[in-house]
Amino acid sequence: IKLEMPTINLDGEVTVLAAVPEVVKALQSCAVTWQKLISATLEEQLKKVPQGNGPLAEVDFWRERSDTLSAFTEQTKLPEVQKVLEILQEAKSEPIGDLQMVLSDLRKHHVEAVDSVKFLSTLERHLKNLTYGTGFDVVLDTIPSLMNALRMVWIISRHYNKDEWMVPLMERIAWEISARVYNAVDLHTLFKENRAAARKKLAEAKSTLEQWKKCYFAVRAQIEASGREKHWEFDRKRLFEKTDYMSSVCQDLYDVLQVVVEEFYNVFGPELKAVTGDPDRIDDLLRGVNGLTSRLEGLTFDPFSIKSAHDWKLIMEEFREEVSVENVKQIFVQNLKDPPLYKNHPPVAGAIYWSRSLFYRIKRTIIRFQEVEELLASERGKEVKQIYLQVAKSMKEYGDQKYNQWRDETKQILPPLLKNTLLTVSSVTEEPVTTKKSVCFIVNFSPKLQEIIIETKYMEQLGFPVPEMARYVALQEDKYLRYTNRLKNMLDRYHKLMGTLDEAETKLLDDHIQELWRVFRSGHKRLNWNCLGIGDFIVRCTQAVRKFESLVRQIHRNSEDINNKLLFIESTNLFKFPLSKNVDELPKAKEFFDYIKRERTKDVAHMVRKYSAIPQLLMKVEGQVANTNSGKSPKLTAYYAYWENRIYQSLTQLIVKNLQAFNAAVLENVPLFQTEAILSVPEIILQPNASELDKMTAQCIQDCVEVTKHFVRWMHGTCIECPPQRVEEVGVIAFSFYSDISQNPLIIEQTVLIAQNVHKLLASLSKYLSQWQRYHLLWKPDKGVVLERLAAEKPSCITFDEEFQFYTKVAQEVTQQPLIKDEQFIRLQLSPLAYMVQENAQGWVMSLGKLLNESVREELFSLQEEIQVGVFSL
Repeated sequence: IKLEMPTINLDGEVTVLAAVPEVVKALQSCAVTWQKLISATLEEQLKKVPQGNGPLAEVDFWRERSDTLSAFTEQTKLPEVQKVLEILQEAKSEPIGDLQMVLSDLRKHHVEAVDSVKFLSTLERHLKNLTYGTGFDVVLDTIPSLMNALRMVWIISRHYNKDEWMVPLMERIAWEISARVYNAVDLHTLFKENRAAARKKLAEAKSTLEQWKKCYFAVRAQIEASGREKHWEFDRKRLFEKTDYMSSVCQDLYDVLQVVVEEFYNVFGPELKAVTGDPDRIDDLLRGVNGLTSRLEGLTFDPFSIKSAHDWKLIMEEFREEVSVENVKQIFVQNLKDPPLYKNHPPVAGAIYWSRSLFYRIKRTIIRFQEVEELLASERGKEVKQIYLQVAKSMKEYGDQKYNQWRDETKQILPPLLKNTLLTVSSVTEEPVTTKKSVCFIVNFSPKLQEIIIETKYMEQLGFPVPEMARYVALQEDKYLRYTNRLKNMLDRYHKLMGTLDEAETKLLDDHIQELWRVFRSGHKRLNWNCLGIGDFIVRCTQAVRKFESLVRQIHRNSEDINNKLLFIESTNLFKFPLSKNVDELPKAKEFFDYIKRERTKDVAHMVRKYSAIPQLLMKVEGQVANTNSGKSPKLTAYYAYWENRIYQSLTQLIVKNLQAFNAAVLENVPLFQTEAILSVPEIILQPNASELDKMTAQCIQDCVEVTKHFVRWMHGTCIECPPQRVEEVGVIAFSFYSDISQNPLIIEQTVLIAQNVHKLLASLSKYLSQWQRYHLLWKPDKGVVLERLAAEKPSCITFDEEFQFYTKVAQEVTQQPLIKDEQFIRLQLSPLAYMVQENAQGWVMSLGKLLNESVREELFSLQEEIQVGVFSL
C-alpha cells in the first residue's frame, strides 16, 4: 500500500506555498485520502488475530503487523509528505488535525509491533525447539531456558510486562507442550509398542508436563527473591490445569504398563511354565492380561480431555479391580518358597499370615464384584471367580502344610535344645584355648529355641493347636529373656575387662582368671535350660566378675601412676640452655656447658626420685594380687620384668630424643654460646681452642648418656634395687642401665653424628680465621732486624711516608671487618683479634716514627755543625 503523492509543484518556501489557495486545496484533498487509507489499514490490522494456538503463531502475527506498519511509517517520513504536512500546518488547514491523530495512532501501533517482534525474537529459537524438537529430551532441555528468557522479556519489555500480554503467551506455550504430549502418546498404538520404549515415552511425557510447572514456580520464586521485579501473579488455571491433568493421565498409563510388564509378563514367563508344567494355562493367563489393555485401546473418548476426566476415572478403577485378583495370584505363586514377612514375624507363622493376607485381599475384590451383578455374571467375571476359588484353595493347603511341618519338627528338636548348657567356650583367635585373652564365653541359648517360642505364640493367634512342651516354653519366655540378658551383660563385662589387659597383666592375674573360670565352669559343663539353679549361677558369676573388675581397676590405677612417672622421665630435657639477658651477649663456652651440667644434675635428682617410687607402686600391686609386700613375689616375676623393660625403653628414648634435639641445636643457625679469636704469635687461634671446645662437647654428650648410671637395676625376679658390687681390679660398681643403654646402636650413632657435626663446625671456623693470616707481616719476630736494615739504607721521607700510609691503611681496614661471626650454634667474637692486629699496625707506625725521628735528628745535628764551622770560618 502506497501513499498517493500530490501532482502539483511544491518547489518553494513553505510560507509562500501556504498562502496559495490552489496549492492548499490540492494538499487538503491529498491529506484526506491519506487519513482514510491509514485509518483503514490500522482498523484492518487491529482486527487480525494470531493464526494458530501455539506461541509461534503469535510471533508471526506481530512480525506481519510490524512489516505492514513499518511500510506506512517509512512513507510518512518521506520529504514530500513532511512538506505537505508543514504547508497544511502553516495554512492552519482543518484536515491536518485528523491526519495528525491518525499518524499518532500509526506511530503508537508501529512502536508496539516493533517492540513485540524484538522481544519475541529472543524467544523464537526456544519456541521452535518446543514446537519442532525431535523428542521430549529437546523439550525438557528447552523449558528452563525458555522460562528464563520469559523472565527477561517480563523485566525489559514495555508491553509484555503486563498480565494481559504475558498470560496469553504462556497459555500458548502450555498448549504447545500439551500438543507435543498428545501427538506422542497414542492409546491406539501405545500398548502395541515395545513395552520398555512405551514406558520411557510416558515417563518423558509426564516429566515434560511437570517441568513446565516446576520451572514456572522456580523463576517466580527468583523474581520474588530479587525484591526489584514485578511479581508473577498469573492465572494458574489457564497455565496448568490442562498440563496437570494430562500428567495424571500419563501416570495412569505408566502404571498400567508397569502392572502388565512387571507384575504379569515377568511372572507368567518361561520359568513359571517350567515350574507349573502347564504352559497352556500360562498362555491363557497372558491372553487375559492382554485383555486388560484392549479396553483402553478402543476408547470412544479423548482421555487427555478434561471434559472426559470422569469417564477416564471409571475406566482406571475398573482396570485396577480386574488386576487385583491376577496380581494377588501372581504374588502368591512368585513368593511361595520365600514369602515376604511382616516385621518381627517368625518364618512359618509369618508365611501363613502372608498367605491369609493375600486371601483377604482377593476376597474384598470378589465382594466388590458381587455388589455389581452384571460384572460377576459376565464371562470375565466368571473367569475371575474361578481364579479366586483356585487361589483360595491353594492358600489353604499352603498354610496347613506349613503348620504340620512346623509341629512335627518342634516336637523333635525342642527337648535337645532345652538340654543345651547355659554357656559355650570358643577361641576368638587361632591361638590355643589356654591363652587367656583368646577364650570367649557365649550364651548358649539357641536362636532356634527363641524362634520356636515366637512361632508358638503366633500359631495360637492363628488358631492352630500347639504342642504342650512348646506352650510351656512360650509361657516361660520372660524368664528365659531375663536369664539370657543377665548372662550376656555379665559376659560382656568380663570380655570388656579382658580386653583392657595387656600380656603382662594377663600373666599377673592368671590365678584370679582361673578362679573366675572355675565359677563359670558349671555354666558350660553341667547347667542347662531345664535347671532350677540358673538364677543363683548368674548371681555367683556376676559377683565374681565384679570382684575381678575391682582388682583390675586397682592394677590399672597403679599402672597409670607408673606410666606417668616414666613419661616424666622420658620427656625430661637434659640440655637446658642458659637464657641470655642481652641478645648481643652470649655466655662463654665454659659457662654454657657448666650451666647445662648444673641443670642436668637438678633434673636427674628429680628423675631418680620418680624412678625410686616405682617399686613402691609395684609392691602395692603385689599386695593386691599376692597378699604380700616384699617386692620379690614369684607370682610377679614376669610383671617386674615387664616394667623393668619399660623403664629401659623410656631411658633409651630419653637419651635418644635428647641427643637428637642437641644435634638439631648444633646444626640450627641460632648461636648458643660465644668463643673468641685471638692472636697467639705466630698463629690465630680460638679461645678456648678447637680441641678444648671439642672435648667440652664430647664430655657434655657423655654426661648425657651417663645419666642412666643413676638408675640402678633391680635384682633378678624382684623390684628391689641391686646393691653395689665389689669387682676385683675395678672396685665397687653399681649395676645400672648404663651398661646396656651406652651400647645401643641408636645412641652410638647419635653421639658420633654430633661429634662429626661439631668437628666440621670448628674446622669451618678455623678456615674462616685463616683469612686473617694476610696480616701476618705485622707480627714478624724479626721486627728489629727489619728496622735496622731500613735505617742502614737511609730511606728518604717519601719511603717513610709510603710505609706510614700502608700501616695506617691496615689499621683502618681492620676496623671495617665484621667483628661477629655466627655459624650454627657458635658465635665467634673477632674483637680481640681485630684489636691485636690494629695494635701491631700502630706499633709499626710508632717504630717507623721513632726511626724517622732519629734519622732526622742526626741530619739536623750534622747540619748544625756545618753551619757553625762556616760561621767560624767567616
